[in-house]
Amino acid sequence: MKNKQSSSFILLFTLSCLSGMAEEPQMVGQTDTSVDVASSTGFGGPNSVQNQQDDDASITDSLTGVGGLESYFNWKDQLREQHGFSYTLDYTSGALAASSSLSGRDFYASGALRFYGSWDLIGRESGNTGTFIWKAEHRHGYTTPAYNGAAADMGYAGALFGPLSDSGPRLTNLYWKQLFKDGRVELIAGMIDTTDWVDLYALASPWNGFTNFSFGTGSATIGVPDDAALGAYFNAMLTDNFYLITGFADANADSTDPFNGFDTFFNDNEYFKSIELGWTTSQERFYLDNAHVTLWHVDERDGAGVSDGWGANFSYSHSIGTKWMYFLRGGYAEDGGSLFQKSISTGTAYHLSDGISLVGLGLNWSEPNQDTFGPALHDQYALELFTRLRLTRNLEVIPNINLIGNPALNQDKDSVVSFGLRARVFF
Repeated sequence: MKNKQSSSFILLFTLSCLSGMAEEPQMVGQTDTSVDVASSTGFGGPNSVQNQQDDDASITDSLTGVGGLESYFNWKDQLREQHGFSYTLDYTSGALAASSSLSGRDFYASGALRFYGSWDLIGRESGNTGTFIWKAEHRHGYTTPAYNGAAADMGYAGALFGPLSDSGPRLTNLYWKQLFKDGRVELIAGMIDTTDWVDLYALASPWNGFTNFSFGTGSATIGVPDDAALGAYFNAMLTDNFYLITGFADANADSTDPFNGFDTFFNDNEYFKSIELGWTTSQERFYLDNAHVTLWHVDERDGAGVSDGWGANFSYSHSIGTKWMYFLRGGYAEDGGSLFQKSISTGTAYHLSDGISLVGLGLNWSEPNQDTFGPALHDQYALELFTRLRLTRNLEVIPNINLIGNPALNQDKDSVVSFGLRARVFF
């Protein structure tokens, strides 16, 4: 059974990569295949509610040229334009087959149903909108352990698609976003996902970018709290190119019991804080062309038994024309419950003809956090190759390979390989 599963994943991945790297066919009615990638409309990351919705709405082509549901998506566009109301229902499924594990298992799979949206309630005419934003999810495992349990079972002191768990219903976002100065200044307050506002770049989302968290927020060196953390962030363009992002959130957030956050926020007084100074070519390309430094600190969490900590991160990502992008990122942490205490990641991505499909490659070196995993663990190395294929307007399939060298929690193995597949459909 193990060999059949692995062979299927290898075959699917190989065919997908070959189709992705081949010369892209010209779409019907498309005169220029040099399509610009989707751009940001604010300071949030690619998985923030409004940026995800903008990406989904702006890309109408696909690799197959198949659209579908045109009248429905046109109706949604009209609803957003006329009333400022936008919503998305999506379903993501993920499966991973590993070459080796501590438990002897070799297959992990999960799914997640998400409902999220935004409603511009004030200031639509002025451009300084006040927007109510929400995201609710149900995460469920098809196997035990679920997809997010694969990393530990493989002996990797890290995370592979951490959000795809079996945690059940949860709240991720419930906050107010207020714009000032024609969108050059934002104030965010409520229950937030701090990974939408900290150390961002275009491939940071595990939902449709890299699955390995070493290529995500903080290169896995930032001790971020759970989703639905009660807090606030202030974001501003200081000039046309320089920006500031700073804020704080409840370090004891629990997205499966979000309203308990009012108790922990006001009574425990244990917070995650961050400040980021950065440069971008323009606000519209905020996470596409970006260089920044991030500093963070988290208080000791007495109830969870996690010590306080701090760290510093850097990131540089740049797009070349409309096709290529490359990045260099890293960080250092002193305790604080992060996965790594030192980490450096680099990689590249190549965008295909529809502007959202791409092939991505990343390399990482990491030193596990002794405060989290214990002392005397050796350094780890990671490689991930994935291709995101927008097959129709509202369906994308993402095969990937992860190679973990010197897995710190499985010192009997020199390396472990996994083959993964994700699929996302949205309405």
